[in-house]
This record gives sequence, structure tokens and C-alpha cells, in this order.
Amino acid sequence: MKIIKNGSFTWSNEHRTFSVPVQDLYDLANETTGTPLEIYNDTTKGIQQIIREAIQSNTPLRALGGSWSFTPIAASKGIILNTKPLNIRFPVSQGSVSPLYKGNHKYLCMAQCGNRIWELNKFLNERGFSLSSSGASNGQTIAGAIATGTHGAGLDFGALQENVVGLHLITGPDTQLWLERSSYPVMADNFADRLEADLLRDDDVFDAALVGIGAMGFVHGIMIETVDDFLLESYQRRVPYDDALVRQLTMLDFSNPQLPYPGERPFHMQMMINPYEMKKGVYATTMYKRPYRNDYTPPRANGAGIGPGDDAPCFVGKLAGIVPGAVPLMVTKVLSESLNIHEQQFGRLGEIFSNTTLRGKIASAAIGLPLTAVPQVVQALMEVNQAAGPFVGLFAFRFVRSSRATMAFTRFAPVTCVMELDAVLSRETQRFYDAVWDKLDQLNIPFSFHWGKMSSITPDRLRRMYGDSLDKFLIARSRIMDPATAGIFSNDIMKSWGIDAVS
Repeated sequence: MKIIKNGSFTWSNEHRTFSVPVQDLYDLANETTGTPLEIYNDTTKGIQQIIREAIQSNTPLRALGGSWSFTPIAASKGIILNTKPLNIRFPVSQGSVSPLYKGNHKYLCMAQCGNRIWELNKFLNERGFSLSSSGASNGQTIAGAIATGTHGAGLDFGALQENVVGLHLITGPDTQLWLERSSYPVMADNFADRLEADLLRDDDVFDAALVGIGAMGFVHGIMIETVDDFLLESYQRRVPYDDALVRQLTMLDFSNPQLPYPGERPFHMQMMINPYEMKKGVYATTMYKRPYRNDYTPPRANGAGIGPGDDAPCFVGKLAGIVPGAVPLMVTKVLSESLNIHEQQFGRLGEIFSNTTLRGKIASAAIGLPLTAVPQVVQALMEVNQAAGPFVGLFAFRFVRSSRATMAFTRFAPVTCVMELDAVLSRETQRFYDAVWDKLDQLNIPFSFHWGKMSSITPDRLRRMYGDSLDKFLIARSRIMDPATAGIFSNDIMKSWGIDAVS
């Protein structure tokens, strides 16, 4: 493995929401000679050596993906490992899968941790396949995206981690695991031997490691179960916030006459609210899954704002510096100039959700909610905006099938509503966020924070959110990592949250 050491400096995330001093940042890269498996295994040995040296010097480590998280979840005062150059990917042969595997080997793809979502889209599309779901942006790495529960709006599929059926974890200087669910074996028993790893099939450990928050060691490889390539048929309309829409959002009743196809269950559902023009309606995006064909016109980039699958962070930064009295007018103006109202726009998953461009310094917070809480939360947001606003941004609601992952914030069954608050980065925005969380607590509305977005997590709040799931996560961690390795894969934010080596 190749390692480039950049020395100490101040590191910031992609969104520039924080900066931290780091002892070093290592750019990790694969060797260029040998078979893909030989190269991959050589990198495993290199990562184990880094872990060995870190334990000996008591130096914290964190693996860095696309730097996409708004929180310092990937930060470390020690060494940050840049994984983006680690992007080997290869299909799986029939002889490599377990005879108990319920699927078809042709749909399996082994991806090294640093693969960006756009890289995987390109690799899979060229072979006639696709991921089943995606986030709104495609600049994240696959390992970083699943570690934080990147969600999108897959109504019946779920967040990005639901694509994953196998994990290769480097858990110490001399230990590594090939991990699957015992209830869903995928690879042949000797596949772990080829990686020089130990095989572990265990539902509890797999579910804990799936959204691992960087706490489960180094995620080196991910086995993805793909599907046949498909198109999304996308619509964005302004619709009234009425009883029909409330039934759609809270009961998944799709008889709403404002829908493009009343009665048909969509693949993707999202609502965006301008709090200063709600009486004129909300912006509803619905997408329907269609068989792939090549006689369609792909979406074009919207230079003024966002495309069919993009979200508010792509344009909300334009609102920076607005005086409070002008907020309602300017939010409405920028929104009208930036949204891409459209009818029947077709595109592949990676074409609809393709944005990697940000404009200005932005803040983003997101929480998971039960469906039944949506109307009450909408009302609470409007009340908080009156009392603690004006909020320089938008309210958005996405709908995602709940996850089996132990620490997935999309935990409310059968479908979680993800409420997103995207705004200009400022002290006023953080105060607004805190006022919203306090309001929801006062109303006894259960919610869970997105791991990669701005939050106010404390150990007590985390315990209220996750209950026994937190214990299951910590127990699973202790089963696969010794205290020394767990200690170096911890960081300040994990300790403040209550997920650390001592716990």
C-alpha cells in the first residue's frame, strides 16, 4: 500500500462547518501491480500496520470518506486516513457465493471503502445494474455514507446501507472479519480465507456494524447487492397542504388527486416547505420506478439552482448575509429562482441524484420521526419560526423505509419521516435548531438525529433515542474489537455522545 503523509495542519469538512487541528493526514492508495485481490489484501496489511503503530503510540485514528458530514464525526486530533483513492471494485463469480445464498451472484459487487457513489453508479450502469437507493448527492464514499446512515427517500427500500449484504472489517493489527447476517448468508465460507479474514455470520453484530459511526474499526470492503438498471420518472409540483396531502404523508394514502398517478405507490416522496408562503402550497416531489430503456432524455444540470433529485443545500447558501427583515422575501425569491419544477423527467438513479456542488456556507440538520407526528411537527416548526426565527432556509420532509441497522436513525417502522432543516450557517441557525429540539421534547414527540448532520446529542438524549439498541451496539463493538483498538477509533464527538471505548 502507498501512504502519503501530509503532516499536521487544520482540517475542515466539505461544508466548512468546523475546523480541527490534526496531527497528520495520510492519503492511502493501492499498489498498481498484481491481481485486484492481491492488491486489496496488500492494502489490508498496510492498514493493519497503521493500526499497530497507532496503538503503540496511543494515537487516535479516523477513516475519512468524502468529508460530507456536517459534524466532526470523521475528525481526529490524531491521524485522519483519506480513503478516497481506495476504489477497487469487482463483480462476484458463481463459485464465490454460498450455496445458501438466495439471490443471483450477478447482482453482487464488491466495493473497496473509498469508492464514491458516482463511481459505483458508473461501474454498475455499464453492466446493466444499479444501486437500489441513493442519497441526494453522490460525492460520498460508500463506507462513509453507510456509516452515517445516508438515506435518500426510498419509500419501500430504505437508506443506502440497505444495499449492503457483507462487510470486511479490519478490527485490529492482527484481526479482520468478513461479516454477514446469519439469516442471510451470501459468500462461500472460503471467501473470507481469500481475504485472509475470519468469517463471522451474526445478525446482531452485522446490524450493529452496518451504521457503525466510525466506531467498528476500519471498514475496508462492502458487498453490495444490486438490481437491474432502472429509470425514475420524476415530478415536482406545488400542491396545497390539505387533508389529502396529510393522509398521504401520515397514512401513505396515495389516492391524493394532486399526485401524477393517483393510486400508484411512488418510489420516492418528498415535501419541501417555504415557511413564508405555505398558504400558497408546498413543493411535492414524487418519483416512480420504471424499467430501463435508452430512448429517454437525461436531466440537465440546472445552473440557477438544483435538478430533479437535488436538495436545498445546493442553493440555500445564496441566502447568506440577509438582514432579518428581508428573510421572507429573499427566501421566496431564491427558492423560486432555484427550484426545478418539472413534469415527467426521466433519469437513472445516478442521473437524478447527481449533485456534488454546494453554494456558500450552509448548515443542515435532520431527524427521523414517526409518520403520525408529521402534522404536529409542521405546526411546531411554524410556531418556533414565529418565536425564534426568522429561519433563513426551508423545511423538508422525506420518507424512508425503516432500517434493521442497530444505530440507524431511520428507526421508526414501517416508514420513517426524515425532517430536514437546511439553512445558512450562523449562530442564529443553531439557536433555531436548539429551539426546535426543545419544542419536540416538550411535545413528547420521539425523534432521532442524523449522524452526519448538525445535532445536539448528549448521552442522556442518546439513551432516550436508542434505549436498548445503544447497549446492543456497544456489546457488538466489544465482541469484535479489543479495548486498545476501540480506544484509537474513538474521537471527541463520540465521547461527548456517549459512544466511546469506556462505554
